[in-house]
Amino acid sequence: MLLLVMLAAGISLYPVTAAPEADPATPASKETEAVPTASGLPSAEESPGSKAPPPVPTPDAPLLEEDAVRPTRPPEANSGGATTVFNDGKEAFALPLANISREARREFATGNSFFNNNWVIAPASAAARDGLGPFFNSRSCSACHVKDGRGRPPEEGEVMTGLLLRLSVPGTDAHGGPKPDPIYGGQLGVRVIEHPAGLKPEADVPVKWVESVHTFPDGETTALRRPEFGPIVWHYGEPSKDLMLGPRLAQPSYGGGLLEAVPEAVIRALADPDDANHDGISGRVNEVHDFDLGRKSLGRFGWKANQPSLRQQAADAFLNDIGLTSELHPEEAVTPAQATVLGPMPTGNDPDGGPEVSGKIFTRVVTYLRALAVPGRRQLDDPVVRKGEQLFTQANCTACHIPELKTGGDAELTELRNQTIRPYTDLLLHDMGSGLADGRPDFEATGSEWRTQPLWGIGLNKEVNGNEFFLHDGRARTLQEAILWHDGEAKASRTAFENMSREDRTALLRFLSSL
Repeated sequence: MLLLVMLAAGISLYPVTAAPEADPATPASKETEAVPTASGLPSAEESPGSKAPPPVPTPDAPLLEEDAVRPTRPPEANSGGATTVFNDGKEAFALPLANISREARREFATGNSFFNNNWVIAPASAAARDGLGPFFNSRSCSACHVKDGRGRPPEEGEVMTGLLLRLSVPGTDAHGGPKPDPIYGGQLGVRVIEHPAGLKPEADVPVKWVESVHTFPDGETTALRRPEFGPIVWHYGEPSKDLMLGPRLAQPSYGGGLLEAVPEAVIRALADPDDANHDGISGRVNEVHDFDLGRKSLGRFGWKANQPSLRQQAADAFLNDIGLTSELHPEEAVTPAQATVLGPMPTGNDPDGGPEVSGKIFTRVVTYLRALAVPGRRQLDDPVVRKGEQLFTQANCTACHIPELKTGGDAELTELRNQTIRPYTDLLLHDMGSGLADGRPDFEATGSEWRTQPLWGIGLNKEVNGNEFFLHDGRARTLQEAILWHDGEAKASRTAFENMSREDRTALLRFLSSL
């Protein structure tokens, strides 16, 4: 009875823990050192959200409400199958899988710490967390993915944190991916470590938001906006004259383990690159380089599906966002042209030459990402929401935002296996028209193609992150704005939305907010 009273009152079943306990079988080592505080970091802007990791369960904590007293809910409420959590509060994106095992829970707790706390300049007494930079965008993963949600684009005059700029020049690299700029590489570092030489970030990037007005057929109007970057002040010489910029907003972290567990054959079967069924939708697979396999593989993560796995997604973020080497990317993200100017830089490598993010830490962060749960659907008994769901289908939005997928039986975490999930994505590339195009190819993705974004949890962004920013550069401030930017293959669906009555448009948006 006490448990039911606590749940009804919204009281968390998790004890608040400052840091995960060490593995009993692991001696004190680089992986189990104390978590450093933010003091002693470079004097630049603190990483938002990085000082206080959300409460996570200790290995012996009770399970979530869903496991203790799981109410009967319609199947479509379980967005992540048996892994679904039902929490619509500030920590809705930061909870572990509802069916998480004790072993995975321990790794989740450790990975949570390394995801949320700041990394520092090497050498430092906190050897487990040193190696920051020299160039970086943030000091922690959670600085961009605040509370495991999406990032926030910068206001005018603000240094970007939740938004980054990818760089490339015409051509491809040795693996068939984007060819980096010879001076600045493949991603711009807008921050730099403090150093006796008085280093500067790679560039200062002003952003300006250009607004326009969209008018619906019924006369209603709404504001739209798009970003303009520049004039950019480069600090290490002029980049290539053919430089291409690709702004990328930090995406939500939850649900990645389930998407990774969807069999490759299922995703490939959804592709229709030649539009054989003549519905105007021609989803394509992005074939990308897999560093673990040493060959091409299906891409499923990132705005252009340019990463094949959570391991590679995490390694890329460690390297390019924070400046940390790992087992997949053991070399610093410093170009030869920059190395000549910078000279020797401090690193957080192990004395034996191991990467700054040790293999054990890296594995636990990846487990954390795989085990972040998806929040369940809400308001299923609301007739307006149900009407909006029907309108969403009638507008053929479900041709790309496929409501239901199934995971396979060989996922790394057993909890993720054989789950019926409802992410509303096909994980394929679609041409979204010139309005959203950045003109920057990424492996087989063209400059106007984007991966279908999962919609699960999208209605909780404002509650968790205090804002709503959508699309690859954060230009959309509401779900309605995001829909109005759809073009190309999605033009017919956008037009259907525009031609709906105001009441029907509201119903469709209410449906999206219920996910």
